Amino acid sequence: MPAGENDAAGQGRAALVEEAAKKSGLLWLDLPGLPQPRAAWHLWHDGSAYVLTGGEGEQPLPGLPEAERVPVTLRSKDKGGRLISFVASCALVEPGSDLWDEVAPLLVKDRLNAQTHEGQLERWARESYVVRLTPTAEVTEGPGGYSDEYATVRPVPSPATTAGPPPRLLGGRRRKVDR
Repeated sequence: MPAGENDAAGQGRAALVEEAAKKSGLLWLDLPGLPQPRAAWHLWHDGSAYVLTGGEGEQPLPGLPEAERVPVTLRSKDKGGRLISFVASCALVEPGSDLWDEVAPLLVKDRLNAQTHEGQLERWARESYVVRLTPTAEVTEGPGGYSDEYATVRPVPSPATTAGPPPRLLGGRRRKVDR
């Protein structure tokens, strides 16, 4: 394959990763030492996914803060199956750094189900890790290799909680699922 075709394919995969990550607030991380991948909410910003882990009430992702690289899977928004899997390099975002000051407030906005938003940034700086996952050129599975493996895996129990029951829609029709 000529070099130009390989570059175009790489750019296409990078565009697919970015588009899938922007549309889905969930990705799957194949963390070292765990028997199955873990689902994690994330924020996509400037070509990287930012994941919060650790601390009371936050998503447990053991081994992620220490990892150098981690396999990541993004799902299709319409079918829910695996869309693309790739390897991402991991870097901790240090509290007080310019990157922290840029990304942490965006994560607070995305963390909709927090028990409280008061003092959340300060608590995260003390107790949690923000990990930057930057896609590498290593794609382990691309489109066409459909697998519903991740759709059938039960979620791992987590201390992360929601703020309460979901809001009710007044005057709207009830869906079949809600009856």
